[in-house]
Amino acid sequence: MQNNELGATRKKISGGLVLLLLVVVYTFNFLDRQILAILSPAIQKELGINDAQLGLMRGMSFAIFYSLLGVPIAFLADRFNRTWIITISLTIWSAMTAICGFAQNFWQLFFARMMVGVGEAGGVAPAYSIISDYFEPKKRARAMAIYSFGIPIGSAVGIVFGAIITTMLSWRAAFVIVGIMGIILAPIFRLLMREPVRGIFDSANAKTDAPKISEVIKVLISKPSFWTLSLGASCSSMMGYGLFAWLPSFFVRSYGDILPQTMSWLPSFLIPHGAGPVLYAGYYYGMMLLVGGILGIWMGGQISDRLGAKSKGAYALVPAVSFLLALPFFVLGTMSNNLMVSFFLYIIPTALGLVWLGPVISAFQHIVPPNMRATASALFLLINSLIGIGLGDFLIGLMSTLLKEQYGQESLRYSIMSGTIFYVLAAILLFISSKLLPKDWEE
Repeated sequence: MQNNELGATRKKISGGLVLLLLVVVYTFNFLDRQILAILSPAIQKELGINDAQLGLMRGMSFAIFYSLLGVPIAFLADRFNRTWIITISLTIWSAMTAICGFAQNFWQLFFARMMVGVGEAGGVAPAYSIISDYFEPKKRARAMAIYSFGIPIGSAVGIVFGAIITTMLSWRAAFVIVGIMGIILAPIFRLLMREPVRGIFDSANAKTDAPKISEVIKVLISKPSFWTLSLGASCSSMMGYGLFAWLPSFFVRSYGDILPQTMSWLPSFLIPHGAGPVLYAGYYYGMMLLVGGILGIWMGGQISDRLGAKSKGAYALVPAVSFLLALPFFVLGTMSNNLMVSFFLYIIPTALGLVWLGPVISAFQHIVPPNMRATASALFLLINSLIGIGLGDFLIGLMSTLLKEQYGQESLRYSIMSGTIFYVLAAILLFISSKLLPKDWEE
């Protein structure tokens, strides 16, 4: 049987199940990562943490090891069983999430979140590589987009679940419960998951032996699109991760008094006794993320695969245009004093801001040989995480702290507004990438 025929048979038998399993794990990845956003008001109140400290804890503490360990773990993933690596990583980050619930001060929570980043370092790059070995090139952007559904689903579930558990029990219980759920998932994932043949959809001449890290870097140096794509995605992530982290707090601070009235249509069984602004903000932002996020990610994968068949540059051009289109809606949504108007204005840029995931991640799989995909993806995640996760959350928090004397409770509104400049930088870098991609593409 030829490689393509064998690959098609494998996909028909188990590709859908594999993608479902990876989406579930990625959902837990972001659930554990983003639940802190809705728990932040309660944590700040109990532990006495300001916005700058919170941004440092959520961003840099997580990003340091998540970024740096991602490369050596992906290096192993290019050599050994990727499903085992994901299983072990899932167990570690879930256990550390549970431990976050026992933190007694800023530094204990800081180091616990750092260890969550250690676990999550092995969850994504191996998954990118596995998906590339289950789906043929013309369908990879869509497959990567479906995998990326884990981001809005995990974020939305984390925010809503965290809000409910905090209201009913405490923020500590929320960490413990989601951590235990992840630990239970790990052996189920390993039991059902199957390791694919490496490079099965690629040319018969494609290398499948594990490369040295120096060889991967040498290839990437010769591919300028890798660097412009990485920096472009990182600039967008500074805004994207920053918004994911700070919008719940923004809604509580700026709309706390009117949130219950605006969300009065919610069924009573969804509103436990003692519900406050945090719970309503959780439902409000959770719905926004779920609807806008899934729509944007799916749209990005579909459009890019269609246009990419004619021009490889489309994998960068589509998200570049999306970032520019998102800007006016972000500005209007952030400055609006009407909560319902803000909701519908924010859904559009939430969608447009996540269009990049499917096409850009797919492009990374095509500009290196199949035996380098996990390591190249980890190097991209290193850049994206240090800049996007590490700086985005912290800078918005720092700006809010600096503006607090002038704007009081509204300082976060103007801090978020200032972050939109990063979408402009992202668009510029991805426009450049669209010109470079056709030459760097590995056929």
